[in-house]
Amino acid sequence: MRVDLFDFELPNERIALRPARPRDAARMLVVRPGHDPELTDAGVRQLADFLEPGDALVFNNTKVIPAQLEGTRTRGDAVAKIGATLHLRAGEDRWWAFVRPAKKLAIGDRVRFGSTGGACLSGALDASVIEKGEAGEVLLAFDVSGPALDEAIMAVGKIPLPPYISAQRGEDEQDKADYQTMFADREGAVAAPTAGLHFTPELLASLEARGIEQHRVTLHVGAGTFLPVKADDTADHKMHAEWGEISEETVAALKQVRARGNKVVSVGTTSLRILESASQGEGGLAPFRGETSIFITPGYQFRTVDALMTNFHLPRSTLFMLVSAFAGLGTMKRAYAHAIDTEYRFYSYGDSSLLFPAPPGVEG
Repeated sequence: MRVDLFDFELPNERIALRPARPRDAARMLVVRPGHDPELTDAGVRQLADFLEPGDALVFNNTKVIPAQLEGTRTRGDAVAKIGATLHLRAGEDRWWAFVRPAKKLAIGDRVRFGSTGGACLSGALDASVIEKGEAGEVLLAFDVSGPALDEAIMAVGKIPLPPYISAQRGEDEQDKADYQTMFADREGAVAAPTAGLHFTPELLASLEARGIEQHRVTLHVGAGTFLPVKADDTADHKMHAEWGEISEETVAALKQVRARGNKVVSVGTTSLRILESASQGEGGLAPFRGETSIFITPGYQFRTVDALMTNFHLPRSTLFMLVSAFAGLGTMKRAYAHAIDTEYRFYSYGDSSLLFPAPPGVEG
């Protein structure tokens, strides 16, 4: 499909620079294709009202690491400043990273992140460039590995705020709390699963009182989620891989939900991507552990998810393509136009939506 079909104009003032406080005070646009009304303005705190007892919410329990590193490359007397965003772990001592400026690095170069003096225990983290990929991607081999590397990244790295926020303000201490969900307990993401940012203990209590189940999956969100689609056609776009896992216990529980006629509700596009990656066609969901580069566009047949709670996404992005595949491109263009006109807040720290698929025979 043509990428320009997924374009729209978003006023800059609609971009949220801070989350709602409390988190569950955010607005929520309910989108029901083929329903009258198609669009309903609501709030995240009303989520239970749109679900039935026995339905299940699926949360991504990934935890954001401070994956934004700043450092220097020294080559003889020539010194260059280097910025790197880690996006996929490739081994105990290795990470793939997007770097800037990529042209300043060659295979074999050494980069020191953090302090310019001492070893990593003194505030620096050293790495070698061992491979270069496409579009500014490099494979870094660090001088430490395993838990020692994790600790060093925690010491020298910064939370990688999305570029549409960092372009307008710097990262601060508040972001360390704001940019994590309450479910975060498995380190590895470099971007937050932002639909989960809206949840509070009080909201979970209301859902539990309604009889809504809660389950966990893992998808370590990569920095590729922020990359624009530069191709003119979706068929020419390459997705970056992300690592995920779904346990046998979660698979069994979700199969029971659907077997009794209830809905599986994905909290976020990240949960949806790992669920669909674990789909076994007519056989349904299966345990999964590994990398996925699933790319969902209109025409895709969803197998595991009956509703999707998600924030508002960038124009021409793979995530807007995904929600258009789920609820219909026409429906989502109308929903986004309504959200812009009625001053919903967009992107990672913005408001939410609850999407239902178009019924059979109804064009979304």
